[in-house]
Amino acid sequence: MRFLLDAEQRAFAASLDAMLTAARTPAVIRSWSAGDHGAGRALWSRLADAGVFALAVPEADGGLGPRPVELVVAFLELGRHAVPGPLVETVTAATLLSTGDRARELLPALANGRTTATVAPPAPTDAPTITLYDDTGTGTGTAPAGHAPAPDLYTPALEGNSSTPGANSSTPEANSPTPEAPEANSPTPEGTLPAPESTPLALDGDAASLRLVVDAEGLRLASGHGPVRVSLDPARRLTPLTPGGELLTERPPMEEAFALARLATAAQALGVGLALLDRTVAHVRRRTQFGVPIGSFQAVKHRLADAKIALEFARPLLLGAALTRDPVDIAAAKVTACEAAYGTAKAALQLHGAIGYTAEYDLSLWLTKAIALRSAWGTPRECREVVVRGR
Repeated sequence: MRFLLDAEQRAFAASLDAMLTAARTPAVIRSWSAGDHGAGRALWSRLADAGVFALAVPEADGGLGPRPVELVVAFLELGRHAVPGPLVETVTAATLLSTGDRARELLPALANGRTTATVAPPAPTDAPTITLYDDTGTGTGTAPAGHAPAPDLYTPALEGNSSTPGANSSTPEANSPTPEAPEANSPTPEGTLPAPESTPLALDGDAASLRLVVDAEGLRLASGHGPVRVSLDPARRLTPLTPGGELLTERPPMEEAFALARLATAAQALGVGLALLDRTVAHVRRRTQFGVPIGSFQAVKHRLADAKIALEFARPLLLGAALTRDPVDIAAAKVTACEAAYGTAKAALQLHGAIGYTAEYDLSLWLTKAIALRSAWGTPRECREVVVRGR
């Protein structure tokens, strides 16, 4: 099946692209990573004025939605420009709050951008245990992995890791290009420190004005947040949320909300992959070897062609999932888009050479995000299991 955006949707994408290009997002990302949220909040307000967050809020509550196809269009551009902040978490919060008694109070502020939200869902009971670290490389405890929005906190690969959790863990370098290859000189804590498994983790808990926790009793306001943790992507500032706050609703629409989170994450990842491809194509046209651009070499052409095919294959799956809103379709789109972006990141790193590892080079902002999004809101293994089970 062929999916084509209509003229209005294409114009929406073009307007977001123009706005984000003018915003010079690399500088915004670096400020956000350092804990300076001023430029990021200003950009957030402009995105809200463009209607991005209103797409997830029902019209009765001051929004324009729910409009999942337009959300995919928007989040693809947000990923293309690597916009920082709890973007996915805010639209997820809008869905979680849609059935609560305080929806009329909280949702309009999400739609117009006055409120930023983050969400810490519960991890599955069968999730592997992973080691937590603070920004000094000190082990601070353990927590279950899984549907958490930010498993990029952890160095050990969540898939195919047969070793004892935490036994061979090392602190993830903030700008490490791949989670499977931590720095050899990274400090390793002696063992794993105990920590309550109930401590939820969320993205940008220090910046969000509305912090939500999903627990066994329902949806709660978090009463606070802990210190920022180390992430593979410096712009993804991870914080534990303090449970036990006000109970907002006992039956939030978790399945619908988490499916939307996966859909938005997949769109972000596709945008990141497309940006990496564009930047790499531009680089191989400029970089010369043996007197000719390296882009003229057949091996380079084939590598980039493979990346392009993978990304374009993911696009119709993503748009189709936005139309059906079926969790199986969304899981298939998520794993396809994120694996395509991850493969493009590896190709981009190889074809850029040593400069690709450099934190000061803007490419690193997209490389680390491609890695982080791969496991955010569902690892590749989890998404494949949903597809195989058919539910």
